[in-house]
Amino acid sequence: MTIEINNESAIPVEEAVILRLAAFALDHMRIHADADLAIVLVDEAAMEQLHVQWMDEPGPTDVLSFPMDELRPGSDEELTPAGLLGDIVLCPQVAASQAETAGHTTLDELLLLTTHGILHLLGFDHAEPAEEKEMFGIQREILVGFALEERRR
Repeated sequence: MTIEINNESAIPVEEAVILRLAAFALDHMRIHADADLAIVLVDEAAMEQLHVQWMDEPGPTDVLSFPMDELRPGSDEELTPAGLLGDIVLCPQVAASQAETAGHTTLDELLLLTTHGILHLLGFDHAEPAEEKEMFGIQREILVGFALEERRR
């Protein structure tokens, strides 16, 4: 599995932890080992530009997902085919603000946002209550499982 991370923001982040989380999430979702994912961290100005361009909404946001090959989750019987999963764009400044409000670390917020972005790349959404329940349930499973794995490290 190829996961690239590029921090273009002025905020230092623990890239290795984000990479481990992304690998854990993709494995959890039964994504083929030859799938590619890119994660880019940008400042508020760059995120605002993307948010306006792609969502037609003002201001910076926390995470944007750009699917490529429209891959979907695999199963125990069959992995997702190899391909380009897509790009996730994160804004550490927005994540830091949200983390403070939520009472946890910026890294915890970035891990949540990375997981959220991956699920969007895999076709999950939260526009309807049933979709939200499913997506947020899987998101929680991944984050709890990753936290347990990190404790064992």
